[in-house]
Amino acid sequence: MILRRCGPWPPAAKRNPVVRAEIRAIGRIKSGPERTLVEDYLSRATALGRGIGIGPASEREFDPRTLKDKSAETSVLSGDLAPGALVFALDETGQSMTSMTISETMARARDDGVREAVFLIGGADGHARDLLPKGARLLAFGAATFPHKLVRVMVAEQIYRAVSLMAGTPYHREG
Repeated sequence: MILRRCGPWPPAAKRNPVVRAEIRAIGRIKSGPERTLVEDYLSRATALGRGIGIGPASEREFDPRTLKDKSAETSVLSGDLAPGALVFALDETGQSMTSMTISETMARARDDGVREAVFLIGGADGHARDLLPKGARLLAFGAATFPHKLVRVMVAEQIYRAVSLMAGTPYHREG
């Protein structure tokens, strides 16, 4: 049995349902380097996550032209979530979390039988907080402001990094 940094995956008889990891974002990334990076990290996370109960890792984009304000954007982002889903809402005032903490949170959710880990990236005006699902974690990648395309790449990389930590690969280095 391989020991994992975030705890070993239970034996087959005790496995919980697989956790689907998804990025939901307002706006579309057309072909280019950001699109390539997002697809690469999500593909890697899906391949590596199969054996540890995470995946597939995917992305869903919503057209902002059909949404009139941040309330409509938040509603469409948080629509059709599985009951009890683990939700991270990217927000400039959110909590900064280490990669290890994100990984441990996802591993704990997996072990508790959560079916979805969803990362919400709102539009230019952010989220309507009162419409976010109860228990959503506000997550920030520091105090700086980043372009939405880059944030999506960063979230995809963090999903891959979280899966890598759970799988015990040498991708992540502490310290």
